[in-house]
Amino acid sequence: MPSFEQLREILDPATSVLLTVECQQGVVGTESALPELAEEARASGALANVARMVAAAHLAGVQVLHAVAERRPDGRGANRNARLFRAAERLPVQQLSGTTAVRIAAPIEVAEEDFVVRRLHGLSPLAGTGVDPLLRNLGCRTLIVTGVSANVAIPNAVFDAVNLGYTAVVPADAIAGVPADYTPALVRHTLALVATVTTTKDVLGAWKRPRRTG
Repeated sequence: MPSFEQLREILDPATSVLLTVECQQGVVGTESALPELAEEARASGALANVARMVAAAHLAGVQVLHAVAERRPDGRGANRNARLFRAAERLPVQQLSGTTAVRIAAPIEVAEEDFVVRRLHGLSPLAGTGVDPLLRNLGCRTLIVTGVSANVAIPNAVFDAVNLGYTAVVPADAIAGVPADYTPALVRHTLALVATVTTTKDVLGAWKRPRRTG
């Protein structure tokens, strides 16, 4: 873990972007296509921690970007080259464009200044989605990755961020996957090698303005 001063420098509001990954109703909501993942995201506190960081980011002037995975009703443009995609086509809840399934899930609040980037293909919130040039235009140097799932999209986002030259920060208590014990193993043995691993509490502390005295 970095020191508090190091973390404050890394998380400079002027050069940081908070990314929420697939925190949408059809994934982590009460009517999720993946109920086991949704339950873990809520029971672990990860979803609540994402909401806390989004709220704090709004107050601190940190840009928030919500990455949403969806598909057209006719499925055009969607991947079918992996088992995961073919299984998703058979799920009872579909992440269809324009439906409630692809709205950001409570308790996360979306502000007017937030970006919502939607992808119709692939596994990554960054690759081929236009997010990279958007981040560069925002002056981003640090990408804080939160959301689901630790099984696929989260490591994909972290690897892509690092490959693109960003400093990746992962609040370990603000990501979730299944089974529950997989997430800490992923963080310890994989993400910690390439990202700055921290906690929601420490991120919030880094964004607090010092109190005026006198």
